[in-house]
Amino acid sequence: MNHVIYKIVPEALWASAEQLGRFEGASVDLADGFIHFSTASQVRETAARHFRGQTDLLLVAVDADRLGEQLKYELSRGGDLFPHLYASLTLDTVIWQRPLPVGPDGLHVFPEELV
Repeated sequence: MNHVIYKIVPEALWASAEQLGRFEGASVDLADGFIHFSTASQVRETAARHFRGQTDLLLVAVDADRLGEQLKYELSRGGDLFPHLYASLTLDTVIWQRPLPVGPDGLHVFPEELV
């Protein structure tokens, strides 16, 4: 089984990445100098904290094992280790992408494929 990490991305930004052939990051990633990811146990809190109520989002699953030494796990909120990619994300490392709709409670509804 692959070691999977997740990125929440606006649909329009992901469409641009697909045209380009790689994902350079959202504005927060570009400002911080790395692409922020979450593990399966972190991604729901990431969505609630940073994307609450936002529509037109995708959840992108990435094979972390294929990212090499540019992927680092670094301390972040609450002392948790978060995956940070210090490179562009090449689309051949993407396992799947799914819509991330907002439920009636304002929280995102995650796909069943979330492992």
